[in-house]
Amino acid sequence: MSQVEKVLDIQRCDLNIKSNSSSHHTELYGEERLIVRRGQPFSIVLHLSPSNKEFKEGEENFKFIVETGPLPRRESDTKVTFSLQESTVDTEWSASASKDASGGTITVSISSSPKAPIGEYTLTLDQLGQKTSLGKFTLLFNAWCPQDAVYMQSEEKRKEYVLAQHGLVYRGNFKRIKEKPWNFGQFEPGILDICLKILDDSPKFVPDADKDISSRNNPVYVTRVLSAMINSNDDRGVLVGEWADFSGGNHPSLWMGSGEILRQWAESGPVRYGQCWVFAAVACTVSRALGIPCRVVTNFGSAHDTDANLVIERLYDENGDRISGDDSIWNFHVWVDSWMTRPDLGTEFDGWQTSDPTPQETSEGVFCCGPASLHAVKEGEVAMKYDTPFIFAEVNADMQDLVRLSNGKFVKFSESTKSVGNFISTKAERHDITHQYKYPEGSKEERQVYEKAQKRNKLLQTGEKPGLHLKIKLAKNMIVGSNFEVYAVLTNNFLDARTCNLLFFARAISYNGKLGDSCGFSSENLEVPSGEERRLSLKLEYNRYGTAIDPDMMIQVSAITIDKQTIDFHKAEKIIVLDEPDVGIKLLGEARVNQPVTAQLTLLNSLPEPLLNCSFAIEGIGLTDGKPIKAKVGTVGAKQEAKASIDFKPTITGSSVLLVNFDSDKLKNIKSFIDVVVKE
Repeated sequence: MSQVEKVLDIQRCDLNIKSNSSSHHTELYGEERLIVRRGQPFSIVLHLSPSNKEFKEGEENFKFIVETGPLPRRESDTKVTFSLQESTVDTEWSASASKDASGGTITVSISSSPKAPIGEYTLTLDQLGQKTSLGKFTLLFNAWCPQDAVYMQSEEKRKEYVLAQHGLVYRGNFKRIKEKPWNFGQFEPGILDICLKILDDSPKFVPDADKDISSRNNPVYVTRVLSAMINSNDDRGVLVGEWADFSGGNHPSLWMGSGEILRQWAESGPVRYGQCWVFAAVACTVSRALGIPCRVVTNFGSAHDTDANLVIERLYDENGDRISGDDSIWNFHVWVDSWMTRPDLGTEFDGWQTSDPTPQETSEGVFCCGPASLHAVKEGEVAMKYDTPFIFAEVNADMQDLVRLSNGKFVKFSESTKSVGNFISTKAERHDITHQYKYPEGSKEERQVYEKAQKRNKLLQTGEKPGLHLKIKLAKNMIVGSNFEVYAVLTNNFLDARTCNLLFFARAISYNGKLGDSCGFSSENLEVPSGEERRLSLKLEYNRYGTAIDPDMMIQVSAITIDKQTIDFHKAEKIIVLDEPDVGIKLLGEARVNQPVTAQLTLLNSLPEPLLNCSFAIEGIGLTDGKPIKAKVGTVGAKQEAKASIDFKPTITGSSVLLVNFDSDKLKNIKSFIDVVVKE
């Protein structure tokens, strides 16, 4: 029989997109193209010409070629050729085939390697040198495949950390944790292509595309690339970080989801502006889109250790004013954890890996951070890559306050081992994961700290080691626009009376610890009898703090006692997170697909002055056609209610989330959300 007679004439190839998408958990990407996850079979159907000879299994000279990247090479695993077998295998590229009863079609099952690079592939059939293009497909990481490095055993966790398109980002401080809704939107049209473009625009791709494409088989490598590319400090990455001047862009609090940011980047380059929660949320979207399980994590009391000594040193002069220093403690900081194995470190370091796309310090000359194993962070294995010492300090650094005396010497007057790394939070319903980063209460390590505290407390109670105790008490209701009082309480545990100068002051502060303008001050010389306490009040009035605070609406109150004769300094500090007025959301009628529905929106102006340029905006996946819908309200008087009605037309049935943002000249980017069930 001649070679020509052995070659089958393929009329067309059906990529079986709908069925493959369902079995590969990729149906949310849509049915425009084939998207599959690695290490798992997918099927295609070859339609033969009527004149073809009969297909005989085991006798055909079928070879399949898959290629990815600009210069596919077998040596780099970016080009693979494989023949038909009796059945597919789950460890490498393989294929098997069967014919239908009529003989007109051949169903081919193709299984990719669970270690294949992710990305865009072409599929070609080679019959004795005659090649037929069968189409293209996109290959993703596979959390459902036990042989994949991102395999996650729990279906519930796979649904949340790979498939969930909505979530909450936590902000505020550890005593007043505030949840902010976010649309990750990894399955929105066009987003996957943008995520792959981020990898292609990385500086690692340009000098050696072959090495970069081949390395995309490793989620550790991909996660590190994303950590650098989500910020734009070293490249044309996604977001420009800004913490002061937001002219020429959007304030970070204005964003409600990742989709708009990613689309803007794809169209015109780096997007202005982002801060830590925006960087992290976008990184989560890209990771989930590529198939890597990912969660957004908030660390309350997050240390920024610039000199890598695992100690945060805060310096003051004798008047209680901060002396500029590089170390700081942020009220909160947000990053991401991604799930994967760590063959470069050892199996004990598998699981959640922290990476931080916010540009803080350079790593190997680039503004990126991680991935670092949570197990390494918890055990203090700071020699393990990547950037474990920095992340360890973020959650577990000690803190010291030092005062510089007139002779130039520094005296330590306060220290804490508990100020850093509190209520580390994640999940759509807040889940405290502090124990994953630090040892839990009651452990041997925690007992050692507790016993030390017990000894100090006994000395204090018996008077053997006298001292002063300073604390701050806050008011219960502190909504922005109101006036309220806070108190510094000084208790004397000395055996005799003490006279101290008590300074009590308030300053605006941003979430990253940067201090703003003063908005209150009080001081008094107090004589405190032994065993008694004295209070100093500080009235915080809107006409002073209103112009000082930024959209994070935080005020730092600090109290310092100074006894210059004995060089006895004590300090207390608290962060006030002002409450925002609530956004009221009401749907007028049921939400039905392709039918307009009205969202009625309200917000009570809590300020004693008018709000200018007021507006509402809504956004929801499958609800607002991929972009916010805005309504201008104009001016809203003091203590008056802002009202708006916005119509939207759902395009997809099922459950979604409608995000609402209120903005004005003085109350900025106040968010809320409601669940929406869209019916047929």
